[in-house]
Amino acid sequence: MIARDDDGEDLGALLSQLLGVVVERETPILGAHGVTMWEYVILSRLLAEPGLTQKELARRSRRDPTRLIGHLDALGDRGLVAREVDEVDRRRRTVRLTDAGTDLVRAVRHDIRHMETELLGDGTGGVQHHLRDALAAVLSRSGLPDPSPDYAG
Repeated sequence: MIARDDDGEDLGALLSQLLGVVVERETPILGAHGVTMWEYVILSRLLAEPGLTQKELARRSRRDPTRLIGHLDALGDRGLVAREVDEVDRRRRTVRLTDAGTDLVRAVRHDIRHMETELLGDGTGGVQHHLRDALAAVLSRSGLPDPSPDYAG
């Protein structure tokens, strides 16, 4: 059924408002773990897809390749990622999480899930899981890279 033009707020407006709330609540969590939002996006993508090339990581994390290098340098200096020459094509470099990087992503994700449960509740309606599943389905149809398989639940 197609909604009437006057049925509630537009999806973009609702998502924009929700994104603002989520970012506001995630920022101190990320800060407590010593990472920025972009660093966490990059680390999360590497948890979901180990061994991406730098070019593919930039595309999948939706980060400009020239800016990605600075993030990878900072993350590498802190021992969270390692860049290696691709065995198939020695001109390319792949990126992977170190054990410390994996531990950090999981710790941040745990704290973010706690915040999400406080925000969305985890009652019998399962709003948190339904919302995540619905957004993942929309992203899947959009042609963007699929959300991390680790991201659900």
